[in-house]
Amino acid sequence: MTQFEIEEKIVDMLKTVYDPEIPVNVYDLGLIYKIDVTDEGAVAVDMTLTAPNCPVADFILEDVRQKIASIEGVTSTVVNLVFEPEWDKEMMSEEAKLELGFL
Repeated sequence: MTQFEIEEKIVDMLKTVYDPEIPVNVYDLGLIYKIDVTDEGAVAVDMTLTAPNCPVADFILEDVRQKIASIEGVTSTVVNLVFEPEWDKEMMSEEAKLELGFL
């Protein structure tokens, strides 16, 4: 599987991860800042949360890590929690904005 195909599968998988308090997936919320896939299948993801003190942060990060690790061709997964740049609602997809009533 190519790096591009793995990245597509990662995005599809990220669209199944939800913050339990928000009915929109982490990808469409704009919480995923970077996805790097090496030729060997090692994946590194930089992501943030809607708030630094999110009570379910550990759950969300582990869900992201496990789901990416389950993808064929992925040999290792590292999920980095970052807070720069700070997340805001403008980072959401149009679908997420519509779902949450921001449009």
